[in-house]
Amino acid sequence: MISEQGRVGDHLPLDAVVPGASFLSLLQSQGLAPSWSTADRAREIEIPEATTILAIRYEDGVVMAGDRRATAGNVIAHRRMKKVFPADEYSAVAISGTAGMAIELTKLFQTELEHYEKIEGTRLSLEGKANYLARMVRGNLALAFQGLVVVPLFCGYDEADDVGRLYSFDVVGGRYEELDYAATGSGGSEARAFIKGAYREGLDEEEALAIAVEALVAAAEEDAATGGPDLRRGILPNVVVVDRTGLTEVGDDRISEVATRVIGERP
Repeated sequence: MISEQGRVGDHLPLDAVVPGASFLSLLQSQGLAPSWSTADRAREIEIPEATTILAIRYEDGVVMAGDRRATAGNVIAHRRMKKVFPADEYSAVAISGTAGMAIELTKLFQTELEHYEKIEGTRLSLEGKANYLARMVRGNLALAFQGLVVVPLFCGYDEADDVGRLYSFDVVGGRYEELDYAATGSGGSEARAFIKGAYREGLDEEEALAIAVEALVAAAEEDAATGGPDLRRGILPNVVVVDRTGLTEVGDDRISEVATRVIGERP
């Protein structure tokens, strides 16, 4: 309990208990923390946000997937948003956070990799790509502090070591290589919990694909901002596979077959 003088006192009014989605919002509603104008405007205009993305390493490469829903506050802003993009021929990036900024960051990242390859005559190493993306995320830090957050996942095939790799990032540009799997976004914790229980060493591509799709189904069951496969409307996860042959976007027919099977097998 906090009084106007900041000491222990009367209870907060009931309408102040849940002013937003965070403890910072509670403090701001009571005048106990600064309120940034950009963040306030972002809440007022309810900027669309991309939600759940994930990646899973398997024996020959990496599967990366994202649901198709974008939300603006408690409203579904888009039902068919693409969240997983080719970065170049041997790598992919998935986006969560403020949708418009995340898409623009991805486009710039694609352009920078293409420019490097044209100038140097060779592709940037996978480690170098991950480092460059981390620097771009760090460059968004000022806006992230105002609520306009972009948090990607990155994966690719390391041609030098002949192995698939995946990387997660934090909001300040920290870059972390993940050994087996990663998930982020509003349903990331639910997706990660499912993958943790289903993952095993030596997965093949089909098994990794099934786990990725079912992890999104599991996340959608617990997180309203995550959209699971909608077989009736043909709204299916956006999935790519990266292996020694390069990047392949998985077709809707294959995703529909996998989604039908995993949904039918769920209790």
